[in-house]
Amino acid sequence: MAASCPLPVTPDLPTLRAKLQGLLQFLRDALSISNAHTVDFYTESVWEELVDLTPETVLAALRKSASEAEARPPETRRLVEAEGEAGVTDFPKIFCETSQKLVSVEAFALAAKYYSVQNLGICTPFEQLLVALRGNQNQKIGETQKAVEFMNMKKSHEVQAMSELISSIADYYGIKQVIDLGSGKGYLSSFLSLKYGFKVYGIDSSNTNTHGAEERNRKLKKHWKLCHAQSRLDVNGLALKMAKERKVQKEVKNKADIEEVFKNSLTNQEKMSTSDISPHFSGSVISNIRNQMETLHSQPHQEENLCFENSFSLINLLPINAVEPTSSQQIPNRETSEANKERRKMTSKSSESNVYLPLTSFITADSELHDIIKDLEDCLMVGLHTCGDLAPNTLRIFTSKSEIKGVCSVGCCYHLLSEEFENQHKERTQEKWGFPMCHYLKEERWCCGRNARMSACLALERVAAGQGLPTESLFYRAVLQDIIKDCYGITKCDRHVGKIYSKCSSFLDYVRRSLKKLGLDESKLPEKIIMNYYEKYKPRMNELEAFNMLKVVLAPCIETLILLDRLCYLKEQEDIAWSALVKLFDPVKSPRCYAVIALKKQQ
Repeated sequence: MAASCPLPVTPDLPTLRAKLQGLLQFLRDALSISNAHTVDFYTESVWEELVDLTPETVLAALRKSASEAEARPPETRRLVEAEGEAGVTDFPKIFCETSQKLVSVEAFALAAKYYSVQNLGICTPFEQLLVALRGNQNQKIGETQKAVEFMNMKKSHEVQAMSELISSIADYYGIKQVIDLGSGKGYLSSFLSLKYGFKVYGIDSSNTNTHGAEERNRKLKKHWKLCHAQSRLDVNGLALKMAKERKVQKEVKNKADIEEVFKNSLTNQEKMSTSDISPHFSGSVISNIRNQMETLHSQPHQEENLCFENSFSLINLLPINAVEPTSSQQIPNRETSEANKERRKMTSKSSESNVYLPLTSFITADSELHDIIKDLEDCLMVGLHTCGDLAPNTLRIFTSKSEIKGVCSVGCCYHLLSEEFENQHKERTQEKWGFPMCHYLKEERWCCGRNARMSACLALERVAAGQGLPTESLFYRAVLQDIIKDCYGITKCDRHVGKIYSKCSSFLDYVRRSLKKLGLDESKLPEKIIMNYYEKYKPRMNELEAFNMLKVVLAPCIETLILLDRLCYLKEQEDIAWSALVKLFDPVKSPRCYAVIALKKQQ
């Protein structure tokens, strides 16, 4: 167990509930924008129903707001002051009190910015947490692995950052077993096993993923060995280069010394006759020259020793099993200090525990881990972009199993979350839902809605990429819906058009292909009628563009609500010593970048 510092102070439950109250007040009116489906944008007159401004006004205000984002802290501080005075932030100018329509884009954008995770003051810095977990221990060095060589850049960034945190938590508890839920292709599991030496159980509901992960892990092990073999060659190559440089320097110096000796000798010979040269002087000159020549002849041996000295000092930075031992015949008189041996052992776990075992199982909140993992012991539970309900179920399993000492969960696919208070008119048998988890939101019977969660997912990816939602493809689909309603009398359809837009050459082509896919007779619609719809709505395309920009601005608030719900749930549990939200990844590289982390009390 590491000698750790006190863990960072995090917001307590009353503080988080106060943040939730303010967020809910904003979302009660704003959520209608996120829940409006762009497919029904024209058929349901969405713009007229929800926005009391021109699209030009909205677009101009949002663009101005984006360009002034860096200069916004003073305004944000005024919002914080208002919250402190009123208890809950009041935004009277955002929505009309009678119609509930949006009337101030500037205030809307400012409130959405304020209620993002990063600006709400509920995040714990990643580096601060690492320092606290490691305590007085020096940061591990010399174990850098170019994971990008067998992962894409996004996955490599995620896996390395999360692995570093997991390793620090494991050292904090003295734990060697990790359970990776929703392990998928096994990248995180393999990396934890290969680099840090953990015994990792990667559990995924897909049998295809499990078998694929086994094969991938085999290839990664082979790649890993080749990387370390190359590391050894690089180390020795660097040492040899250094040795050769020193050899050249010494040869130049020795040559200069010899020339100086001969020069002095010849000068002396000019001053005296041959008979006057003393045997002692002649002997000293010859002896000096002989010594210099012997020094030159000894250089190959010195080079070998020099190569060993430098390579050994660099090899010591690598894990003990990263470099194959060199035989004594290759390097004579090799003596490794006990201190170096121990230090190298500390940077790498025992090879016996270096195991990754992919398992296939559908995990729920009530799953019994002992039935899945026979040698379950004190462990950590982790999940990298666990889909839908698996993220909240990960937290529930953590709170219910004494063996699980810590959890690190990064969720995704918010649109697949089950909601307790959505579609309440339907008969339901489910007992544990993906949302909400905490008591406060359950008491409020809060519901986000699938469209809001879906728009949050899509918009977060677009924000990370510096883009808006794809307007033209959404415009095509919205106009198509009006055609289907008017010409075929269909308001709701179970079938989906899918990703046809990229395959189409024009709006006419899009409509023809879509009608065919939906099983509708496209021959009854002449080209002129189809193009009349296009010409009718084309001047109103900016309405859809402006509305989608409002959705993008609002997306981080939906994520804030979901993450706050999970963090409050953990704060409500009695046996949890510490819990926090941590921005684990660069949001540009990985839009779902926040980890929910919790640790139990140390025994």
